[in-house]
Amino acid sequence: MNSAVRLIVALVIGLALVACKSAPEAQPEAAPTPSAEQPVDTSGAPDPRDYTDARNFDNPESLLSKRVIYFDFDKSTVRPEFRGIIAAHAAYLTAHTSARVTLEGHADERGTREYNLGLGERRGNAVSGLASAQGGRGDQLTVVSYGEERPTCRVSDENCWSQNRRVEIVYTSR
Repeated sequence: MNSAVRLIVALVIGLALVACKSAPEAQPEAAPTPSAEQPVDTSGAPDPRDYTDARNFDNPESLLSKRVIYFDFDKSTVRPEFRGIIAAHAAYLTAHTSARVTLEGHADERGTREYNLGLGERRGNAVSGLASAQGGRGDQLTVVSYGEERPTCRVSDENCWSQNRRVEIVYTSR
């Protein structure tokens, strides 16, 4: 090839490479700077996300007001939707070292009495283990199993049984 053809081929390749170049990446917009003046809550109501405030036990917006953990049939694994509740109570226990909790494990009526007592205990231990992993101390947590002996619902159907498969978080001292 002569030099003119080589020059044209080089220019075509160069132009093709320049044309294939991607557009510059868009820079993310800067987040707005938080203002120095944050609104102050003067109502006296506790922040429902403050899991160290005992007033939140009666605040329906707070996870501390929720003290029942439900389980699937014949399972002792804590479902994901209840992990936040356990974490909130663990935060309270961490902040209040004199607080004590009894974790009452329950089962539905299906199965033998002995099996359901064991299942209730496994459920209580599952909640205790998560609370301990998140800061609750072992001496603050007591597990008791009632098996099928203390149902909240006495109808023999799935809806009722699902209400009986639970661990109740009972504060013996706050």
